[in-house]
Amino acid sequence: MARKKDNYYFDAFVELVDYSCQAANLLHEIVNNFEPEKLEEKIKEMHAIEHAADEARNQMVRKLTREFITPIEREDIIALANAIDDVTDKIEDVVLRMYMYNITSIQEDALQLAGIVVKCCNELKAALVEFPNFRKSQTLHQLIVKVNNLEEEGDKLFTKATRQLYVNGKSYLEVAAWDQTFHYLERCCDACEEVANVIESIVMKNS
Repeated sequence: MARKKDNYYFDAFVELVDYSCQAANLLHEIVNNFEPEKLEEKIKEMHAIEHAADEARNQMVRKLTREFITPIEREDIIALANAIDDVTDKIEDVVLRMYMYNITSIQEDALQLAGIVVKCCNELKAALVEFPNFRKSQTLHQLIVKVNNLEEEGDKLFTKATRQLYVNGKSYLEVAAWDQTFHYLERCCDACEEVANVIESIVMKNS
């Protein structure tokens, strides 16, 4: 019984990042099968994922307020939960901006950035599945490094995409819309790296 209780928070982290993966996969589907007239419907789907993630996080916090002993420090539990939740929020923000800025067609660089977001979330999920074994794990550090490398890849692509936009943009509205959308896609990668950084910080504090 004690083992299950100790694992609750580690299992909850995996549940939270699974919502991030769901959101990333939905974003990937939206941009690869883009239908502007269905964006409002897709926003509702994305918000349902984000809302479920919030509920899962709130349930964790409620449990945390009632417990005296936790497997890692309470502040670290909150920090990691918030960082994971921020990933899901940032992914939702991308779809909202696409709708707000009336984007009617998808640029190739956006497809690639969305693919990087999916990869980042998948690596984070693998890292959080491994997280309970952080004191002995042979793979956790490698997974964190993979997220860092993907974030760097996202940064380079963001720079390239923004440059191409300002060189080849056909109108001010197109440039303004995609400038912000690329920015929000890059923020998703940053948010994923922040989760990796929090995991690494917790490992260092408890090793």
